Amino acid sequence: MQIEELQKCCKQSKIKWYKHALQRMQERDISREDVKNCIMHGEIIEDYPDDFPNPSCLIFGHTVINNIIHVVVSMDNENIGIITAYFPNTDKFESDLKTRKGR
Repeated sequence: MQIEELQKCCKQSKIKWYKHALQRMQERDISREDVKNCIMHGEIIEDYPDDFPNPSCLIFGHTVINNIIHVVVSMDNENIGIITAYFPNTDKFESDLKTRKGR
């Protein structure tokens, strides 16, 4: 998966907002604009090509107020799907918040 493909879908508003993602975003005070900002200016740090039903990836980026955020996104033939979004911490990631511990 290429970040440019995801950015193109984002620019064209070809985004599926899954219910689970919206619930988690609300709980975590993450806005749709935060997620879009992450996709538009972020980088893919993990790729999951064998995910079902569609390949997905983990994006490292920033909210509109510059907080670090992770967004998990899937992609079908036409749209991206927002699976979840969260603020990473050093429990699971190294201090760069990009590298998963134990890898």
